[in-house]
Amino acid sequence: MRAKPIAIKVILVEPAGALNLGSVARLCENFGVDELRLVAPRCDPDDPEAKRMAVRGAKFLKAAETFSCLLDAISDCRRVIATCGRIDHGTIPLNHPEEALPWLINTSKESPVALVFGREDRGLTNQELLLAQKVITIETSPQYPSLNLSHAVAVVLHELNRSQRDFSTSNPKDKLSHQPASPVELNECLEETKELLLRVGFLLDHTAEARMTKIRGLLQRAEIRPEEVAMIRGILRQIRWAIKTSHS
Repeated sequence: MRAKPIAIKVILVEPAGALNLGSVARLCENFGVDELRLVAPRCDPDDPEAKRMAVRGAKFLKAAETFSCLLDAISDCRRVIATCGRIDHGTIPLNHPEEALPWLINTSKESPVALVFGREDRGLTNQELLLAQKVITIETSPQYPSLNLSHAVAVVLHELNRSQRDFSTSNPKDKLSHQPASPVELNECLEETKELLLRVGFLLDHTAEARMTKIRGLLQRAEIRPEEVAMIRGILRQIRWAIKTSHS
């Protein structure tokens, strides 16, 4: 049995099938997940079919917290990985699980981490994918690349379990150097940045989203720290103050 160094949250966005939901709850028990969270679920965790599939994981169904949007569901998570099986993900970089999962667990015990899985029929939207610091994809046959939701969860949790075993025996010098800003902290900063850049004319309404996506990607790749986000927000406040006083 593996040690449980960090709190792992599995988040399902708009799950629609009770059988899938129950199967994921069982996997949470199999792999020592800390919590199952649901974003706008389209099926009932109390559904008898879900409970039947969950077996000993039924406690995750009972305790599952429901959120109206993904940003709320990851609000307390410092590191977030989302999953993508679509080919129309734009320029969002995709990672292999064995590359990204060690990064997810390279964090302190006090910082929950999240694995986000999308809808059975269409996965996560690009805007939802952009809330995560990293996005992973599972290599499958190109003839039939679509995985069942619970199967995808099983593959990712298995890889995470292996990464945790490897991490526990790794050199301490290879471990955590700093914590990145959380997706919520970064999102709030980017919203302020967008508002100001629109105001000064650097952004235009019809190109704002595309440009802000590039800025988000740059900051996520740099793994910007909370204190650096705070510094940027301080700069934004000072710029707004200077604009206001210059027009008074």
